[in-house]
Amino acid sequence: MIKVSDQAKSKAAQLMTEEGFNPETDYIRVGVKSGGCSGLEYVLKFDNVKGETDQIFEDNGVRVIIDKKSILYLAGTTLEYSGGLNGKGFVFNNPNAARTCGCGESFSL
Repeated sequence: MIKVSDQAKSKAAQLMTEEGFNPETDYIRVGVKSGGCSGLEYVLKFDNVKGETDQIFEDNGVRVIIDKKSILYLAGTTLEYSGGLNGKGFVFNNPNAARTCGCGESFSL
């Protein structure tokens, strides 16, 4: 469902630990909401609660949780982390996105 790159895994584990989450038992919550300059906006946060309609996926040792409404928009997406001088942080490489904005935080189908 969602792939997690090695760089994203390392950075997520570091940030989860810093924020009091356990990377082995807690989740990265990924979702989509209306907004942004292209119509849909990515949501990314850490969570330790699974909702009734949430689905859990695991890739590269990372537990990802997605709400039911967001699954269709995120199928096949790879979560990556881009650092360095021009780095943006976490990046979604979404094959379903027909158009993305310049900042990469929103998209349309």
